[in-house]
Amino acid sequence: MSPQYCVTLSDVQEAHRRIQGLVHMTPVMTCSSLDALTEHKLFFKCELLQKTGSFKIRGALNAVKSLQSDKHTAVVTHSSGNHGQALALAAQIMGNYSSIPAHVVVPSTAATCKKSAIRGYGASIVECEPTDESRAEVAAKTVQKTGGVLIHPNQDPAVIAGQGTIGLEVLQQVPGLEALVIPVGGGGMLAGIAVAVKAIKPDVKIYAAEPLNADDCYRSKINGILTPNLHPPITIADGVKTSIGPNTWPIIRDLVNDVFVVTEDEIKSATRLVWERMKLLIEPTAGLGLAAILSSRFQEKARDMQNIGVVLCGGNVDLSSVDWLKPLSSN
Repeated sequence: MSPQYCVTLSDVQEAHRRIQGLVHMTPVMTCSSLDALTEHKLFFKCELLQKTGSFKIRGALNAVKSLQSDKHTAVVTHSSGNHGQALALAAQIMGNYSSIPAHVVVPSTAATCKKSAIRGYGASIVECEPTDESRAEVAAKTVQKTGGVLIHPNQDPAVIAGQGTIGLEVLQQVPGLEALVIPVGGGGMLAGIAVAVKAIKPDVKIYAAEPLNADDCYRSKINGILTPNLHPPITIADGVKTSIGPNTWPIIRDLVNDVFVVTEDEIKSATRLVWERMKLLIEPTAGLGLAAILSSRFQEKARDMQNIGVVLCGGNVDLSSVDWLKPLSSN
């Protein structure tokens, strides 16, 4: 008897039909200099070129479109930034048919550019402490106050199915794919892609990449049980500070072949390589995949592989953190 997950291939395929025409089929790009550096043929799935600057619109739009809008007065989520932007835009798109206000609970430490973008898409922001517990608590209170429905950023099955559409596209765009390297935070994208890819082409290896400073997915795989981060992680990869959860964990446990952890310096180096070699302004979270591929453990494990996909998950860079872009002082 096959395991029962919260999402199936048919759910991902239905999500693909539901959001088709409302999101971009993002391009897959290659880079000969990075191929030479890694000794693999790399295929970069450019979700930084997706609407709202990240893959998150896929899951948010599928979730909002799945709602019976006449039964809900608002949508609510918690997010470090990218899912919040995506849900705000999804609510705005659906607002063409019926008004759906969006409320986004955001950690006080979230990047200013991401908070501004959330407001720009028309959502209201409610700040919380930068912990998983505070995010969940404030979101629950916001649902109660607004009468809205919570769309969890990575555990909602409709969100997971929407993110899985990346896997359908990659298999179509890279027929000879042997492995796919995916950043992991809460695990919605990783789980959705794993369900889709393993059902269609089970021989493709699914690898996760995460910061050493936020290594709950790695520890969960090693321990064989869900092992969340005990404290708020400190990492430049701000999109993966949340831990995997009860819906994503069983899929990751069974379908993800391995998890690779990388240091902060390795994330920065890989991000800079993509900026310089590919001229793509990815956010550090999107640098996780290349950082993992460059690691000695990955090189040893994948030495016989040629065609490896890498998900560049987003491009919402906090430009105010780049020293030379800061306004010149007036003297």
